[in-house]
Amino acid sequence: RARQVPVKVIPSMSEVLEGKASMRLEEVSVEDLLGRPPVAAQNLADDYVRGKRVLITGAGGSIGSELCRQVLGMDPAQLILFGHGENSLHKIHQELCARHAHYAERILIVVGSVADEIRVWQAFSEYRPQIVFHAAAHKHVPIMEANVAEAVQNNVLGTHNVAGACGRARVERMVLISTDKAVYPSSIMGATKWLCEETLNALAEKFPATRYVTVRFGNVLGSRGSVVPIFREQIRRGGPVTVTHPEMTRYFMSIPEAVHLVLQAGALGKSRDLFLLEMGTPVKIVDLARDMIRLCGFTPDEEIPIVFTGLRPGEKMHESLTTDESVMEPSSCAGLAYVRRRPHFSPEEFSPILPRLRALAEESDAASLLAYMSELVPTIEVDWSKQPVSAGR
Repeated sequence: RARQVPVKVIPSMSEVLEGKASMRLEEVSVEDLLGRPPVAAQNLADDYVRGKRVLITGAGGSIGSELCRQVLGMDPAQLILFGHGENSLHKIHQELCARHAHYAERILIVVGSVADEIRVWQAFSEYRPQIVFHAAAHKHVPIMEANVAEAVQNNVLGTHNVAGACGRARVERMVLISTDKAVYPSSIMGATKWLCEETLNALAEKFPATRYVTVRFGNVLGSRGSVVPIFREQIRRGGPVTVTHPEMTRYFMSIPEAVHLVLQAGALGKSRDLFLLEMGTPVKIVDLARDMIRLCGFTPDEEIPIVFTGLRPGEKMHESLTTDESVMEPSSCAGLAYVRRRPHFSPEEFSPILPRLRALAEESDAASLLAYMSELVPTIEVDWSKQPVSAGR
């Protein structure tokens, strides 16, 4: 550091001899920021993926693209990449075809939004997937606070469209990617993901032939829009690195680690099962920032300053993994825990919720939509002084 020499990593000789790595210097990876060894779970997923038609929503995103990589290594009959961003879909498609040229004809791109029920059903009826991983979602908390209707359309109604299509098409398994922000949700994004979990519970009774499984985890290191690429760019510019609060904490996993465990949950889960990825202890965001600054060869608070900016709309200081009413139990797979909880709504109680949300979202009546969301999810924190007043309130 004194001589401003960048830090690099070289693989172990055993990794090189076993063909797991090449003998070359690499940048320090985001996994080195976890503060714990990655979870080493056994692979239970090959049997239920091999020879099956697999559809992944949000396939161009951070989690979706890694799902594509790992699923393709399990020899599916077909891999259908469903997503809204054609450029990100093209990028992962090109990567997969380059790595697995013999699979190129089995990898298909379907451009569409999960919020478009007709387009979702077109994809299901044409390609007849047997396994579905639902990773498509709007995830940025402050942005969704200002775009309530879109959050509901994409996250809640989009999940209902995909889950309903799974049931109608008699898909074998659907795995929903959820978040720890669905626990005591205070933000719009967290509330929509909580409603996504309730949607699967309701549809599981309506479509017993489909196994609906939910996996919940925290922040993912290095995903698009997460703190790691933001901090990296701020450090590259010479700082400052911006952190919301000195005491803010989050649970973290690496992308490959999270996706591997998602695949295992699909193997283990029965319908309505909720799994939680075991992520160790929460990490202080400011400690993560300081680690990144050091790994980039600088001294935090001296060469690269850290500035605290205050909590943003919808953000919590700390996330929870389960509610007080839930019970965590170990599973047979290391790194995965069952969460035993009762659904908040019965299928009959949930039945009128989706039509009401759909109508309000289509009207883009943010105030009425927030009022209704607050009835459904009492833990949402809404600053009504900053919201437009609608005729319905």
